[in-house]
Formats: sequence, structure tokens, C-alpha cells
Amino acid sequence: MCNEKFKGYFIDLDGTMYKGTEPIKEAPNFIKRLQGNNIPYLFLTNNSTSTPQDIAERLAGKFNIPAEQESIYTSALATADYVKRQEGNRIYVIGEDGLKKALVDAGMELVNEDIDHVVVGLDRTLSYEKCEIATLAIQNGASFIATNEDTNIPTEKGMSPGAGSLIALIEKASHVEPTFIGKPEKIMMMSALDRIGFKANEVLMVGDNYNTDIKAGINSSIDTLLVLTGFTKRMDLKQVEIQPTFVIDTLDEWGI
Repeated sequence: MCNEKFKGYFIDLDGTMYKGTEPIKEAPNFIKRLQGNNIPYLFLTNNSTSTPQDIAERLAGKFNIPAEQESIYTSALATADYVKRQEGNRIYVIGEDGLKKALVDAGMELVNEDIDHVVVGLDRTLSYEKCEIATLAIQNGASFIATNEDTNIPTEKGMSPGAGSLIALIEKASHVEPTFIGKPEKIMMMSALDRIGFKANEVLMVGDNYNTDIKAGINSSIDTLLVLTGFTKRMDLKQVEIQPTFVIDTLDEWGI
């Protein structure tokens, strides 16, 4: 199965390139085939805790997947790109190094008072004090921006709380709905199109999760390729109204 009309690819990570700590054996060859045909691609991930360099090193070192930091677009980078377009650069962050670095690199000032925007992502050192500062700032007029709405993340312990769970706490306390940035939101996809330099009809979104990857494509008028190596199973598709453009069992089935 193939379609030669696509000039570029957006590619999910967990479930598509690897599964948790386990490799997906077809993934390295898929990327090498894209490279061999000089087809641009971006890895799109809702991970806001790691820097692109960290992710690239993990892909290459642990999963034998060729990756450069320039080919990785995280929800942290998408959030920073969004904040740059807003008025005010004084940011209060609930999040980890990947998110903080993205915001600082974008020219933002990280502060605890006189806050223009509250930005919330996954933070594994979350405290009551952090929640209180964020809540009061939002109540006093700061905008509320959230990296992604994933309520859980898969870990070796099970389905641990994700960014969306933390964000829900702040939303409940502040009585303000956040602006979500990451997949499946259109905001991240439009920024990714700007980065790769193609139109929506020239790019294919590849992923394993209907609710994030495939909906991200659908919401942005981008064709989608669901690979059944991760979260969504073929039987799950019976429950959804809008089907992926293409469905394959493994990445080896997709001709490039």
C-alpha cells in the first residue's frame, strides 16, 4: 500500500516508532526509507518533559531510529510557538525541563508574579504551592495554556497520571478552561505545517492512536495512516464515525 502524493510525513512516537520500552522492528527501516527518498518528516509528540535533543538521542541509542533534534516537534515547542504569538512574555510554568527550555528559547521570562500566561504541562514535582500560584494568576486575568490533554501516560508501573490530569486540577480550581495545544488540537498541527513547509494536503499523519494522532489529522484536514502496532485496534474502528484514510498492520506495508 502506498500513496506517492505525500511530500512530507508527520510521525507519532510511542506506539508507532516504539512501544513503551520495547522496539517496533519495522520502525527503523520506515525512517530509512523516507530518508532514502529524501522525504521530509517531523516526529510529533505530546511529550513536554523532554527536550528534542533528549528524544533524538533516545531514538537513536535505544531504538536504532535515525533522528536529529530538528526533526522532533514536541507539545512544548508547539506551546512556545503559540505563546510567542500572544501579548506578554511573563510566564508561570508548571512543567519540566523540556517545557521550560522551549519557552525560554522562545524569549519568554519565567516568573512567579505579574504573570501574563500560565502554562501547564506534565510536572512530576507538582505541589500545592505551584497549583495555588497558577490558580490565583488565572483568576487575576492570566491566560491558561495547556500542553496536551492526555490524562494518563503508560509507564512500567501502569497508566500513570498525565498532563491532562494535572491540568484538570487547575481548571477545576480556577473555573477557567485552558487552551490546549498538543494533539489532537489543530494548533499544534498548523505549527507543524509551518515548520515542514507544506500544505495540509501534501502531508500524511502516521500514528497508532485514533484519539490523538488520527483525530489530529482529521481536525486539520490532513490525511491519516493508522498503524495497528500500538493503542488503537482494528475492532475499535467500528465505534468511530470518521475512519482513518489508510489502515495498516505494520509500517512495512506502506510503500514509499
